[in-house]
Amino acid sequence: MKKISLILSFLFLSIGLFGCQQNNNEKVDNEPSDIQSLETKAEVIEEDFVYRLVTEKAEYGKNEPIKIYAELEYTGDKEEIEIFHSASPFSFSMVETTRNYEIGYFMEEPLLSTKLIKGEPLREEYRGSGGYDAAQDKKEYIEFMKQIMNQEFPEGHYVVNGIADFDVRVIEGMEQKKDYKIKALVEFKVKNSN
Repeated sequence: MKKISLILSFLFLSIGLFGCQQNNNEKVDNEPSDIQSLETKAEVIEEDFVYRLVTEKAEYGKNEPIKIYAELEYTGDKEEIEIFHSASPFSFSMVETTRNYEIGYFMEEPLLSTKLIKGEPLREEYRGSGGYDAAQDKKEYIEFMKQIMNQEFPEGHYVVNGIADFDVRVIEGMEQKKDYKIKALVEFKVKNSN
């Protein structure tokens, strides 16, 4: 019974936080920008790990599928290493800068483990995100978020705040661990394809 109460509490807390992850200050970006200057690939090296975040295009047409992926590669001395993480080591939160809307990325938080083989990247594609609070959020934000949740991105400029969040056990069989939270940014635009 305690377990069910804990799960329900976490669920209601998560739903309540959906509304807290936005800024409804409408801001229109009318300045033209150079698509070539958008950062579509990022690579961050932290100790024995390489984290890559990629959007396959700098500009997508309205309602075109958005192709984003993350990779984590182990480059250390061992042949393989076990990492521990939530449902995934990767998260893909975003900000749509023309409206100044935050697009949260939510996932379940079980403790899972994955073995990384040296030189073989673990890769995961973006599969969607977003959420809203129907009772508290503005109508414009709800409509925007419904489109995002259907993976129909409205026109705008998007910055992806990617994170690889995991830990490694320092001593096998012991609870001592080293936490990693490797961050990278990529961006893309969505334009009307007419």
